[in-house]
Amino acid sequence: MDEIVELSGTPVLVCAADGPPVTSERDALDLIGNRGPADWIAVPVARLDPEFFRLSSGLAGDVLQKFTNYGTGLAVIGDVAALTAASEPLAALVRESNRGRRHWFLPDLDALTGRLAASS
Repeated sequence: MDEIVELSGTPVLVCAADGPPVTSERDALDLIGNRGPADWIAVPVARLDPEFFRLSSGLAGDVLQKFTNYGTGLAVIGDVAALTAASEPLAALVRESNRGRRHWFLPDLDALTGRLAASS
């Protein structure tokens, strides 16, 4: 079950791994619409359609753009090492996202807590 928790003083909608998959822009908008007072949404890698990680599909760009448009941070939570090792464009997206302030790829919620604390 998805739930709102406070991490480093920031409300975050933490999505359960077994929830509905994010397979489209509509799914991203549903998450954003259900975020309540949360400034960030933490989505497990398992909830993202594999097409999200195949950048030529356009799904990642569409989803990230929706989060940007609605001023909501997106933290993709989980191990993406095998995926980035297989795709230099994906590795570049992860690197650039992690340098920014609104989209992060992090191994776990503890890492998200640390990043939020550092960005406050």
